[in-house]
Amino acid sequence: MAASEPNPARHDARIDRLRDLLRTVVATNSFYQKHWAGTDVVEGWRTLAEFAQRVPVTCKSDLVRDQTAHPPYGSNLTFPLERYTRCHGTSGTSGRPIRWLDTPESWDWMLGNWRCVYRAAGVTRADRVFFAFSFGPFLGFWTAFESALGLGCLCLPGGGMTSVARLRSLLEQRATVLCCTPTYALHLGDVAQQQGIDLSALELRRILVAGEPGGSVPAVRASIQARWPGARVFDHHGMTEVGPVSYECPAQPGVLHVIEDSYVAEVLDSGSAADGTAERTGELVLTTLGRVGSPLVRYRTGDLVRARRGRCPCGTDDLALVGGVLGRTDDMVVVRGVNVFPGAVDDVVREAGGVAEYQAEIVREGSLLALRLVVEPAPGGASGADVARTLEDLFQSRLALRVPVRLVAGGTLPRFEMKARRWVRLDGVGSEAGTAGAA
Repeated sequence: MAASEPNPARHDARIDRLRDLLRTVVATNSFYQKHWAGTDVVEGWRTLAEFAQRVPVTCKSDLVRDQTAHPPYGSNLTFPLERYTRCHGTSGTSGRPIRWLDTPESWDWMLGNWRCVYRAAGVTRADRVFFAFSFGPFLGFWTAFESALGLGCLCLPGGGMTSVARLRSLLEQRATVLCCTPTYALHLGDVAQQQGIDLSALELRRILVAGEPGGSVPAVRASIQARWPGARVFDHHGMTEVGPVSYECPAQPGVLHVIEDSYVAEVLDSGSAADGTAERTGELVLTTLGRVGSPLVRYRTGDLVRARRGRCPCGTDDLALVGGVLGRTDDMVVVRGVNVFPGAVDDVVREAGGVAEYQAEIVREGSLLALRLVVEPAPGGASGADVARTLEDLFQSRLALRVPVRLVAGGTLPRFEMKARRWVRLDGVGSEAGTAGAA
């Protein structure tokens, strides 16, 4: 799917911004000077479709090699090091972690993107926003917090607190917005039930989630909202490398819109760009229009999406990602001929209900891969045998796969505050596969 859109004026404005970015980068950025050697990236194209055909993609492996060759930050720096004031890093769940630097100008651009997320969710300066995570090197926590500060919200940090302490703080400080991962929203709800904390007494009206694909998975959304009466889930996704990318459509839950005033977005299908206006499933490729100090041009994000063009009922022309991020190209496994993504497994587990936590194991049986599930039943629910039977039946009907379920005692499996890492590969290919990445 080419980076075209139904609004010609907006399309032309994006081309102008893109040319300005490329002129600046090609003049001083040694990473891209080498990457684009022999290619006229500034004037060698007229449309965004031609840009996509002419300019080579950038892959994470390119960045890893560059940072290995030019430690500690690599050579993808458009300005002298003295211009940079922020350093963040990727989680490294699907490879070697990389560091990312930002100038104050690039940082402000990313805060503006987060304001789009808040605006779509209806967050205003009257809200009290609780951040249920510990601040570390990951970009998303910091941009979400500072953007809410700039919006004028009362910002309530929840780092270094137990889940019970966070729940009490939500109640006592009358928080109206909660920011966390989908997994942690579920976990907090379970802890509240175990502790006898009545979540209906909260004033919470919005739960903003990111870090995993669960926020746009119907069964996961329903599970979260069932635990938190009166609060609507709003999904969002981004990456340390590119910044905050999308916001949830106010009119269509489970649909994300790319912030196209800030990004040139494409979808690669089978390794090549394809034009047209129908829904297409493929890998999301992004160019960061405002992160000039450490840009990415035609970056293969590894996020699998189902993209749709056209005017949305919410009034925007921004590219729609139906179902949010479907999975990661490096997370998908072929189990007995079936393409299986972590999000699809999570959807089945949440639909079945009665599961406190689970782990998916990929094993090799002869020449084929097999999937099996380790499940910790929820206390006070259906019997473990009934939960296992329900799961096995759902996997058969939804994915046409026989997935054996092994039950373990309560408290056996790990809990996650940040990105959940429930997939364990025992087939000799890799160690762990997390759910879809985020900022």
